[in-house]
Amino acid sequence: MFATQSPAQAYNRASVEGGSLSASPHKLILMLMEGASVSISTAKHHMEKKQIEEKGAAISRAIDIITNGLQLSLDKSGADEIGERLDALYEYMVTRLIHANLNNDIGALNEIHLLLGEIKSAWEEIADEPAVVSRNVSAT
Repeated sequence: MFATQSPAQAYNRASVEGGSLSASPHKLILMLMEGASVSISTAKHHMEKKQIEEKGAAISRAIDIITNGLQLSLDKSGADEIGERLDALYEYMVTRLIHANLNNDIGALNEIHLLLGEIKSAWEEIADEPAVVSRNVSAT
């Protein structure tokens, strides 16, 4: 009936949920990117340990964050092609994650982890420019 969580898992979940309630849209995107990166790292660990079920669950979490978090938050109205380009990149990431899951391809996980890191780094840089952040938050 109730999911069992360790105290550490419960604390982490409460911390993330509490942080997301007070976070700006810009910060939420960073949190999503971090969550996807952590899930990919977790999947890599499970893949190396040949823990297939856990690997699949971690990859599924990463895919869910990318599609239902990052991708859905994009502004694809056509006013700015950044949204369209990010949409295509996120779609590519999902395809590669599915490939990694089916083929136990650590290289594909590393590739997506690197791509997410580059996007996250760029997103962090624009945080220093409030005018850019307010304009681009609606783009993602």
